[in-house]
Amino acid sequence: MKAEILLRRFLRWRSNHISDKQWMYVLSVVVGILAGLSAIIIKHAAHLIKDLLTSGFTSQYENYFYFIYPTVGIFLVIVFMRYIVRQDIGHGIPGVLYAISRKNGIIKRHNTFSAIITSAFTVGFGGSVGLEGPTVSTGAAIGSNLGQLLRLNFKQITLMISLSSAAAMAAIFQSPIAGIVFALEVIMIDLSMASLVPLLIASLTAVLTSYFMMGQAVMYPIELHETFDPSNTVYYMALGVLAGLISAYFTRVYILTENFFKRFGSMWKRFLIGSVLLGVLIFFFPALYGEGYEAINQSLQGDYSALYNNSIFFPYKDIGWVVFILFIAVILVKAFATAFTFGAGGVGGVFAPALFIGAFTGLFFALFTNQLGLGDLHPGKFALVGMAGMIAGILHAPLTGIFLIAEITNGYTLFVPLMIVSTIAFATVKAFNTNSVYTYQLAERGELLTHNKDRSILNMMSLRRLVETNFSVVRPDTTLRDLVGIIAQSKRNIFPVVDEDESFLGHILMDDVRNIMFDTDLYDTTVENLMVMPQYIIDPGEPMAEVARKFQESGKYNIPVVHKGRYLGYVSRANVFSTYRKKLSEISDD
Repeated sequence: MKAEILLRRFLRWRSNHISDKQWMYVLSVVVGILAGLSAIIIKHAAHLIKDLLTSGFTSQYENYFYFIYPTVGIFLVIVFMRYIVRQDIGHGIPGVLYAISRKNGIIKRHNTFSAIITSAFTVGFGGSVGLEGPTVSTGAAIGSNLGQLLRLNFKQITLMISLSSAAAMAAIFQSPIAGIVFALEVIMIDLSMASLVPLLIASLTAVLTSYFMMGQAVMYPIELHETFDPSNTVYYMALGVLAGLISAYFTRVYILTENFFKRFGSMWKRFLIGSVLLGVLIFFFPALYGEGYEAINQSLQGDYSALYNNSIFFPYKDIGWVVFILFIAVILVKAFATAFTFGAGGVGGVFAPALFIGAFTGLFFALFTNQLGLGDLHPGKFALVGMAGMIAGILHAPLTGIFLIAEITNGYTLFVPLMIVSTIAFATVKAFNTNSVYTYQLAERGELLTHNKDRSILNMMSLRRLVETNFSVVRPDTTLRDLVGIIAQSKRNIFPVVDEDESFLGHILMDDVRNIMFDTDLYDTTVENLMVMPQYIIDPGEPMAEVARKFQESGKYNIPVVHKGRYLGYVSRANVFSTYRKKLSEISDD
């Protein structure tokens, strides 16, 4: 109680002495530090677990550990979620997007720490996912809960989520520009100068926090002495197409596998099936173990030994066709390994898998092209730009792919190839998948926020809250005589007709009975003979964009809402429009 009183006093003082703009600058620094610290904790926790588990590997038994460890990690995650948190942690970045579109930016308090623990267990024990998604979702939870604590409005909380997401991404990669671009491409729906400056402050603060805690180092060290050779443009274009096709394949596998696991009602059955399948894949392809950043670094040096090291295929490493098959297998199977990790109950992100697949795709493309005598390509360069192409394709974030890879590798000399590959990969995957792995579920439910402000505002509106129920309901056997009495008492000019089971049969419009309601010769006429079935009916599960379309096409001012044949109420054009205007004012600058 005392803390609440102190908080109220502080907020009153703040409102009198600090403007909203200045206050947001201050909060940008705060969320930058907190999100940066959360990114560091996640990274160190996962790597600590991994080091403790794998430091004593022996060549004789390590493959069996590869099989067992991911199962143990996912088991610990499930136990933590079911018996400690006792709530669903959510699905990383998709959960953040859902919170903005449907929960007014409200993210549960436990998300500020639960994703840290569960992702550390998942990745540390070898789950084939990344830490970036949980890092962003943790940062977003910090921003949301801080905004709730400080009594911020929806627009401000949404900005706080964007700031903390950008800060988390910037901190884990030590890449401030990529963090900002990521927030703009994936999280934010409204960009203005008022939001850009806080984004810069939050990302910079997070990166500085990361520097102070972990030192300044290039994540993927690669020496690039040559500048871009325009004669290789056609090869980069071909790699972009290949990256787009593999991205489409990854997304399709991800969706199909998720739907496969949904068929199993039991959480433990999903765990058993998913963990066994994951263990088998890692047993045969140890490169799939964990995030795979060591393998990525090797690929940037032109080294593909991760394909067969510690595996049963090691004795065949000098056989060209075996290496060729291993390349294709690891690239394609990584999608299944990631999907199985999620299906079994693991927590993580798809950022690292995208980088992994991209690096090996680019390396394979360069080596194969050189082997055929079609060119003399630098394997490390193509592995590098392949990473950007896969980020653009799988995440549908081409700008993030470009700036992220350029920043974390100091590979700005390859800016043009990065643009070529990312752009073509994005265009290619769009021909197959309209939405990314982050957004396809939200898009299917009509809950996806996009940079189309009109559509985003409609998606933020809740249809169920717009349903009006103050209509006088009549039965089909009601006579005109009784209807006249009901009309006299009613404040509305529409009268829904339902039976004893509340099934919607049609409605009566005042205008349709106005000329006969005083004709006493017709007073014994029943409502059943007077009602009409409206051409347009709304289901409460329909997206608001579809509701708006029905109002536009019908020209009606009220449309009935019916679910599985049962009458629920009406939605009015005026209510939809006024709610739209209110939401617009909430997310737009004053």
